Amino acid sequence: MKTLIALLLICFSLNSNSQSYPNKPIRWVIPYTPGGITDNVTRMIAVKLQESLGQSIVIENKPGANSIIGADIVAKAPPDGYTIVTVIAAHAANATLYQGKLPFDPVKSFAPVSLAVVAPLILTTNNNFPAKDVRELIAYAKANPGKMNFGSSGIGAAAHLTTELLKQTAGIDMVHVPFKGTAPALQALLSNDIQMLVDVPSTLMPHVRGGKIKALAMFSAKRVPGAAEVPTMAEAGGPPLESSTWLLFLAPAGTPREIVNRLSQETDKAVKSADLAARFDQLGIFAGGGTPEQASKFLADEITKWAKVINTAGVKAEQ
Repeated sequence: MKTLIALLLICFSLNSNSQSYPNKPIRWVIPYTPGGITDNVTRMIAVKLQESLGQSIVIENKPGANSIIGADIVAKAPPDGYTIVTVIAAHAANATLYQGKLPFDPVKSFAPVSLAVVAPLILTTNNNFPAKDVRELIAYAKANPGKMNFGSSGIGAAAHLTTELLKQTAGIDMVHVPFKGTAPALQALLSNDIQMLVDVPSTLMPHVRGGKIKALAMFSAKRVPGAAEVPTMAEAGGPPLESSTWLLFLAPAGTPREIVNRLSQETDKAVKSADLAARFDQLGIFAGGGTPEQASKFLADEITKWAKVINTAGVKAEQ
């Protein structure tokens, strides 16, 4: 009898909390440093969510260990809807790179809320590189196996794995030069220390338009607003690959379904609002939204996709 009463009280408490949610500020963890696309876009969306939820959102940047530190904080937080984390493609890659070594389960420790945005990646080269499109880049790489190098923001980043996917699909051999972030990788490209760099348009397009680097293609099925002059991979003579980084919002596993649904619905409205749509266009990203179930499937598909690339390429996590 006492057990039954205790269970009823717990259920009542959870239901009451769900109905009154949110009644205090929400803690939002970003596992990256301030100023990047993950931080900036999360903050844009958070402003809209504050308006619709009627509560303040406190952003905390917790960078480190390829997003593992920030994700772990949320995985171990109370499942009450008051702690959320933004993850990107690295979270999906970590499932394979750090398999069996993570302090949490990248799927089971979380309740997916929403796939907020998708940012297709762009392929750029330094101005000295002879190819003017992807067809010529592939031909050059095949004629010079192991002599062409590409940079990335780090091992296991979407930019790194996307280039590995291009290597595998096109059958070319290039040398990976990892950096500690996009900024030093971009500087190496500008200095002609590396020949190729894949990253987000918002970072690279200002340098393309300034004539400092060349944009060869976008890893997307259609041209991207904010970089409409850049052809898709297929248009540039390459394989029709699509690849992106993305922002996906997660709550701790066990968060009441009513709260997850509320957060998902409000995120969907926020990312599809007219003012954010205009800002997303400028950044070269697409609004996501959708249901928690769709977010869950997307994450599972990304884990499977990058596991194949990682295992085929023999990518090892940084020690």
